[in-house]
Amino acid sequence: MQIQRKQIGYLVGGGLKENFRVRLTVSPQDIQEGAFVVIQSGAWNYYGIVTDIQLGATDPRFADEQMEGRFPAHISRALHGQTLYANLEVLPNLMLETGPDEGTPEYLQWRGMIDAGLKDAPRILPVKNVPPHHAQVFLADQADIAEIFGAVGKGGNFVIGYTREQNHPVCIDLDKFVQRSSGVFGATGTGKSFLTRLVLAGLMHYNKASVLVLDMHNEYGFDDVASDTKQPVTGLKSRFKSKVRVVGLGAGSTIRGQVPDFNLEIAMSDVSTADIETLSRELNLKDTTPTTLNALYGSFRNDWFLRFKSMNREEVEITDEKGKTKKVPHPESVAAWANETGVNVMAAEALHDKLRRLFGSPYIVETPASDSVREIIGSLENGQHVVLSFGEHESDLDYLLVSNLLTRKIRNAWEHKTNEFRTHGKAEPRPLVIVVEEAHKLLNREMAAQTTFATIARELRKYYVTLLIVDQRPSQIYDEVMSQLGTRISGWLGDEDDIHAVLSGLAGRDALRGMLARLQPKEEVLLLGWGVPMPLPVRSRRYDETFWKELLGGKEKRSKEQNLKELGY
Repeated sequence: MQIQRKQIGYLVGGGLKENFRVRLTVSPQDIQEGAFVVIQSGAWNYYGIVTDIQLGATDPRFADEQMEGRFPAHISRALHGQTLYANLEVLPNLMLETGPDEGTPEYLQWRGMIDAGLKDAPRILPVKNVPPHHAQVFLADQADIAEIFGAVGKGGNFVIGYTREQNHPVCIDLDKFVQRSSGVFGATGTGKSFLTRLVLAGLMHYNKASVLVLDMHNEYGFDDVASDTKQPVTGLKSRFKSKVRVVGLGAGSTIRGQVPDFNLEIAMSDVSTADIETLSRELNLKDTTPTTLNALYGSFRNDWFLRFKSMNREEVEITDEKGKTKKVPHPESVAAWANETGVNVMAAEALHDKLRRLFGSPYIVETPASDSVREIIGSLENGQHVVLSFGEHESDLDYLLVSNLLTRKIRNAWEHKTNEFRTHGKAEPRPLVIVVEEAHKLLNREMAAQTTFATIARELRKYYVTLLIVDQRPSQIYDEVMSQLGTRISGWLGDEDDIHAVLSGLAGRDALRGMLARLQPKEEVLLLGWGVPMPLPVRSRRYDETFWKELLGGKEKRSKEQNLKELGY
């Protein structure tokens, strides 16, 4: 059956190294930048997006002077249609062999060769050739969108938004999404958190991965109120109940007045010297710090944090053989330890001063009430999702320390499970997505080499762990990390450096730069990268009751075994 698309023009020029040029046969006001178009030519369809709309004239005089009033109306309209025109620039992305018209002998022969294995089955390909002049150009219809981005309701396809011209649903493949690290970007106020909630709801509903959210601003777990519209915002815990466990940082902490499922306390023996080194910027640590930390670990091993905290800064008076009194460091002082181990006393005391901010942290304790780190890892392994809310501990120091320490433990656990799976045939690890807000604080050029997150972005997809980084300043994220991101979902960005960072490593980025800068500040995003077949601007779904009804309304009945698994049994 012939697809009835809306024809908008015909091809008049272009090539593989430049955009295709399309002469419009409809008003230029009917087409937007970023429109998804199909160029139909014989047995092939070519798919691309509009990157520019240009007005032209066969003679500049007709463009410079108005014809209305100089000629009768019918002559004016005829001249206008023949001499003035509009061209589209189309960035070609993909091509698909469709074969001859169905029902014809040529189609039966073509289909027969495919069925007999004499010809490859049609599949989406990068553009390798060009259609001929005057090939017809259409606005993509819903079938075209489904052909490229996946059909709604099939497999792990999740509707992320809708085309801006005809409101056709556009999906992302969640199975592919979790295979590589990804990013959600946009200037402050563009709705990054709402967009992230949408994606996480899809991952949780379709059970594609376990999710750990490092929730610095306490936004994702419990219900909230939008800061700009003052409208209620549904928390993930409210909709997914036992599938989501909200964890508070520190004993007795509450999140927006609500009690979390359990609290995270960190044992002093779990704090490594490497964790402290990642805080160099926040604590203004000196170049001598690694030497002092190494000496502490050499003296006390895993008890170094506790022992260093308990050291004092006192002096005592002693009397020598000649009866003279003098002051010397207290036997349990920092200076006494430094003298004993050959460490610079001033460097050791300076480090002790700076670590006082951590020594006083209520969530770092000598003996936690329970192994809450192990409980978080166990929940994730069992298919539940964890939202770690930082509560009142919203400083960068708290966020950097806890996030890095926790992900280091998780990385070790998933590497061990993967090695057991590959070596001994044990259970395959469950995919894990770690959501990192304010990612530039952990993944900037100075920090990236020291934190666990950069290692996850570069290497851990083979261990079933990926990142979902959420940030308003992608230009401050280390470029090596940005290059590892698969799917990129970006709202409006005003800074040229941020736009360049989001588009880094992508074909046609010069054509996409203006498109990204001209998105609506809210509810429009550009889908990019490895996780989507081609770039496309869409109107994003709203995170509201309609979304939840569409997502959960047709939820299938669950077996007793599935319910028990969600509860962690």
